[in-house]
Amino acid sequence: MRIDPFGLERWFAEYEHEADIMLAESGIRSLDASRFDLDPGKLDYVIPTNGDPDFRAAVGDRYGRSADEVLFTCGTQEANFLTFLSLLGDESAVDGSEDDAEGPTAGVGSGTHAVVVTPTYQALHAVPDAFGEVTRVELEPPEWKLDPDAIADAARDDTAVIVVNNPNNPTGRYHDEAAMRAVYDVAVDRDAYLLADEVYRLLAEEPQPPVASFGSHGISTTSLTKAYGLAGLRFGWIAGPEAVVERAWRWKDYTTISPSLFGQHVAKQALGRREPNILEENRELAETNRALVADWLDRHGLDWYDPVGVNGFVTVPDGFDDGEAFCRAVVEEESVVLAPGGLFGFPDRFRIGFGLPTEELEEGLDRVSRVIQGENASVADAEGGA
Repeated sequence: MRIDPFGLERWFAEYEHEADIMLAESGIRSLDASRFDLDPGKLDYVIPTNGDPDFRAAVGDRYGRSADEVLFTCGTQEANFLTFLSLLGDESAVDGSEDDAEGPTAGVGSGTHAVVVTPTYQALHAVPDAFGEVTRVELEPPEWKLDPDAIADAARDDTAVIVVNNPNNPTGRYHDEAAMRAVYDVAVDRDAYLLADEVYRLLAEEPQPPVASFGSHGISTTSLTKAYGLAGLRFGWIAGPEAVVERAWRWKDYTTISPSLFGQHVAKQALGRREPNILEENRELAETNRALVADWLDRHGLDWYDPVGVNGFVTVPDGFDDGEAFCRAVVEEESVVLAPGGLFGFPDRFRIGFGLPTEELEEGLDRVSRVIQGENASVADAEGGA
């Protein structure tokens, strides 16, 4: 098995730690730990290791699922990884040797093929590609519209899972419920699962129903990282059919064993009475900052699809060869990190994250403006000299 280097993480490793301002992060700014009770008691494993049963039941209620249809994980990254292992990486599942009480009739993991809607977070196509075969269905600029017919054309008899990140990273496009249900129907027709990474869903003012609530072929993954501002908890979950969740738990025994005790302790608070205030506060910040970035783009003649969430996919300013050249100039001249669009397959764009505190965002945008204006001045000088 081989997996490609994670381009975005390597880019962050190169620049993030020494830069002044991070304009490439795709989540909302982090909440201060002082807002929560941080004493979980004895520092033991979470028992049972799939998470507190009552808490799993409470999370399951959000999807119309039971406690046994929820597994707590170390963020959305582990949730997706374990799901792919369960659907694509287990030969006993692929050959149908275990009965699946709900979902595809051939058993958990009825094939080794995945259909992945891209551009997207690299792990959503690189991990299934390491375990099996991936067919990508590309969203097309400038609308980045989800096409269920294209997904149906890409799906095969050996397709085990269709993967959609909604709202989408990096574009910020929030695919509507009708389109998502049409894709779900494709999964049903192909006896496959629809896996939706929904980590940005609750930043929308009017969140759509999660895919795990659609029926027996739906799986949702998410965490408290992007919408809640609690990345350091490393707390997420899988919600879906019990057979998938049970197999993911078996794989989890070989990864992180249990979720973080601190993570679960604070997560109970964040998903309790504090939740409405947290989400309202974060949505207001996202809306304020989105408007600031939109005005900034207009001033520089740049374009994006108006995003849901706190990241957008922006055209590269004139005068730069591509997104990587632009992003390197920004970080090396002004100590601001942006993400090159080539990391998502679109070298003529860059990803900007605007979930950070507003004052920091404004400073970052001012610094990026200086790079753009400096390049424009250089081009003008060169043309004048010619």
